[in-house]
Amino acid sequence: MTLPLTDPSSGGLPSRRFRIRRSLLPYVLSLPALLTCIGILVPFFTAAIYSLQRYRLSQPFARKWNWGENYLNFFTDPSFWNTLKVSATYAILTVGIELLLGLGIALLLQKRGRVNNFVSIMLLMPLMTAPALAALMWKLMTNPGFGILSYFATLLGFENLNWASDPATAMMTVVIVDVWVYTPFIMILLLAGLRSLPQQPFEAAALDGVPRLFVFWRITLPMLTPFLLTATLFRVIESAQQFDIIYAMTQGGPGDKLTVFQVEAYLNFFQSTNIGRSAALMMILWAITYALSNVFIKNWLRLRERQRGNA
Repeated sequence: MTLPLTDPSSGGLPSRRFRIRRSLLPYVLSLPALLTCIGILVPFFTAAIYSLQRYRLSQPFARKWNWGENYLNFFTDPSFWNTLKVSATYAILTVGIELLLGLGIALLLQKRGRVNNFVSIMLLMPLMTAPALAALMWKLMTNPGFGILSYFATLLGFENLNWASDPATAMMTVVIVDVWVYTPFIMILLLAGLRSLPQQPFEAAALDGVPRLFVFWRITLPMLTPFLLTATLFRVIESAQQFDIIYAMTQGGPGDKLTVFQVEAYLNFFQSTNIGRSAALMMILWAITYALSNVFIKNWLRLRERQRGNA
């Protein structure tokens, strides 16, 4: 059976030139998704193959299979464990602070109104800025010589604050930039969740004179948990794969203080020309993000089933 397309010049009669078989229509509609999937899988399997090889661009003819030696070398490589530690620290700090700030701002803007709507729109401005561009802006503002933030820090008594160029404050600096860029994402997601919650439990609690703190912990927070899990999932994956902010600010320095997975893989590929090690790092990062995604999704599904059962 076919789906004929009518020709206006023929008085609404089916056009013989353009006909699509009904059985082929699902495949035609899914073609863009198929092409996108192919575009993702080809680089993925290429990286998986390279990770099992001893492959350097400086020695292209010495390329050969080492069958997992790149992965085994990580167990005795201090730089790999430092990369894992830095990546975990960065993800925990950024996601934790962003969740607290995003939830707090969403609670303040929960009531609908012109002022709250305007403020929520203005707070989205950092999210519309490219992370690399935001990092360059903050790099100028924290410049010890002429940066405005360095000037204010001097007024507060923090002399010679080197921000990202100091190993003691480098992590703090990039975390501040990440929080500035991505807190609006969590804020708007939680704000949408808060405004979509049913009002009957809150109205009943208000009639009974229940304290607001009790309402937050016992009613608001449990009902908002699926939104919190969704926001945490997106931000944990993004933070674990962070590259642009850190590289634009410090190129992974000073030293190895900010060498997260993406930066370490980039340096191995373009500076050391060690494609095998770089690909192995990316495959480990994929495994970590895949495992984290499974944990969050399973907990989200379990929570949804529990809420359906309670309903």
